[in-house]
Amino acid sequence: MKQHPTLILLSFLAPLVLVSCTGKDAGQAVQSEILKWQDGKSAAISLTYDDGSINQFRVAMPLMEERGFRGTFYINTGQIPGSQFQAQFIGRPVEEIIAETASVPTTPENLFERASAVGYLGYPRLMEAHTRAGAAVDGGNMERACRIIDEAYEKMRTGTAGPFREAPSGEAVSYAGSDRITWDEIREMAGRGHEFASHTISHPRLAVLDEVNMRWELEKCREEILNHLGPDHVFSCECPYGTEDERVMEIAYQIYPALRNRMPHPWLEELNRSSREAPGASERSYVQWQRGPLSHTSLAEMNAWIDTCLRYDHIWLVMVFHGVDGVGWEALRGDTLKSFFNTLSSNSQALWVAPFREVTKYIRERTNSDVETRMRGRQIRVELTHTLDPELYNHPLTLKTYLPDRWDQVDIRQNDEELIHQNGSDSRGKFVQYQAHPNKEPVVITAARS
Repeated sequence: MKQHPTLILLSFLAPLVLVSCTGKDAGQAVQSEILKWQDGKSAAISLTYDDGSINQFRVAMPLMEERGFRGTFYINTGQIPGSQFQAQFIGRPVEEIIAETASVPTTPENLFERASAVGYLGYPRLMEAHTRAGAAVDGGNMERACRIIDEAYEKMRTGTAGPFREAPSGEAVSYAGSDRITWDEIREMAGRGHEFASHTISHPRLAVLDEVNMRWELEKCREEILNHLGPDHVFSCECPYGTEDERVMEIAYQIYPALRNRMPHPWLEELNRSSREAPGASERSYVQWQRGPLSHTSLAEMNAWIDTCLRYDHIWLVMVFHGVDGVGWEALRGDTLKSFFNTLSSNSQALWVAPFREVTKYIRERTNSDVETRMRGRQIRVELTHTLDPELYNHPLTLKTYLPDRWDQVDIRQNDEELIHQNGSDSRGKFVQYQAHPNKEPVVITAARS
């Protein structure tokens, strides 16, 4: 019989009951519920990294693995040696666009095409105009974006755009440093449980790309990851610069099931990196609370985020890291990460640390699941189903099933496999806690004969 030591129910376990119950034993109802977080933890934390800078893998990852943590790494596939797909401009010949800019000003109607092409004119400095114009669009200032692009094309036409490069790549300023991780290394790290996910090919400002070029960046990054790592790693995406542009979100959600940028669910409160709202004040079932520590962020502030998670039962803290130990944007010191991970580890009994993909699947499955519990004689059957795509949403959920008082020992199985379980009790009586897969055979709980 697979069983952990007896579990004493802690005060932070206050799950939402989602049950359909039938059956009685000596007048006692039998019921089951799906716990808010895996293993009955009080909060979830995802450690995510952007841009694929080398010290994320050489420094941060070993520190995480020493403590049993697995993370999510949003990579720019065009920076990885041997990638098939590279950044490019798809559209009219750039010569036509250049000639047109001499007499036709940039407007919201032609901005996206011109901003998509500006990095492919042979003048590397003009890619900076693409980045600034994208920031303006993300900030809702189309007029400024048009002015930036007009100025960039004027510099090109007047010969003041800087040196010409024969093979323009359209690559924005690299945040990854010069040392590169390889696909062979990534495959090995993915095999250890880390999630590698899309951050586009070349880290452009998607909000200022036209649709065909936006799709190239998103779809070909996905295809590259799929070819190298398989379907488990094309579940989530982070569109660069944390954009929440509605046009980008609409297209990106056609390609990826989950975006760290936006998760528009009525039961989920989204507090992204710039938000100053208190996550504990939300009345929604879940709060995705993103925090992006910069190079000047103190360890005390980072640890305070953990304290907030411990104070409430509905917070999913999504950490957004970039550079590490001097390599990458806003690099954090390795010893700061080590201390932060130590604090996480010391609270591991209450905190579920898991990749973005796993937490997303858990909370979506739980919110769309139904559990039905029936008892007959010395056996309880628990049927767990959800309405999502079962091929995509196959993460186990943590269930708690209450037992008749006279049941002391039980055997729990699903698909004829014995399930590890924990015994516990609370004000409602004795229970067992275990993990079960939705949309499979019912869980069968059998009382041991005395």
